Amino acid sequence: MSDHARRTGPALEAHQQFMLWLVPVVERFPRAQKFLLGDRIQSTALDVLEALIEATYTRDRRGHLARANLGLEKLRVLFRLATELRHLDPRRYEYAARSLDEIGRLVGGWQKAHAARDGDAAREIAAPPPESRRASPSSAPPQSDRPHAEATR
Repeated sequence: MSDHARRTGPALEAHQQFMLWLVPVVERFPRAQKFLLGDRIQSTALDVLEALIEATYTRDRRGHLARANLGLEKLRVLFRLATELRHLDPRRYEYAARSLDEIGRLVGGWQKAHAARDGDAAREIAAPPPESRRASPSSAPPQSDRPHAEATR
């Protein structure tokens, strides 16, 4: 992992590398589609980048990571459409699909780690302190003087 990836996180770094590849690829789209489908692909990819940046630098990452994940799914569909319309050759589509899958796995792992950390914190808050869990003599149920008094009646 590069030094930059350690500071920003692997998902953000991977998506930034994907963006560096994406911009020149979209420039090769036909003129009519460069400003329609190409612009939509680029703006969706930038939205994902922004969501990952926000997730990196905020405490509550859940919403940002969910937004990034949804954006990645939109990109998958848009790239498939661009390939079916023959604006993108199969080799570039394969690279995009593999990159988006890798980024998706990184975001999913980040979501799971964040959820596990939130779950641990919630369990710590919900669990009573160890002192209050111990049964004190005053909280024990009262003992009857006659052990089997009810059974003999």
